[in-house]
Amino acid sequence: MSVTEAVLEIAKSLPDKCTWDEVMYRIYARKQIEAGLKDEAEGRLVPHEKVFARHGKKLRAR
Repeated sequence: MSVTEAVLEIAKSLPDKCTWDEVMYRIYARKQIEAGLKDEAEGRLVPHEKVFARHGKKLRAR
C-alpha cells in the first residue's frame, strides 16, 4: 500500500468532527507501526531477555 493510499484510508476512518491533532496523531502512529514492522522483518529487534540481562537493575529500579 502506498503512503497516499494509507493516508486516504486514515482519512476515511476519521469521524466527521475531529481535530488536526487527531489527524496528525493517527498518521504518526501509522508511520511508527510501519517502521516497527519493517524492523521486525529485517531482524533489528532485541528480545526482552537481552534487554533485561543488559539493563535489568536500572529497569527494575524504576
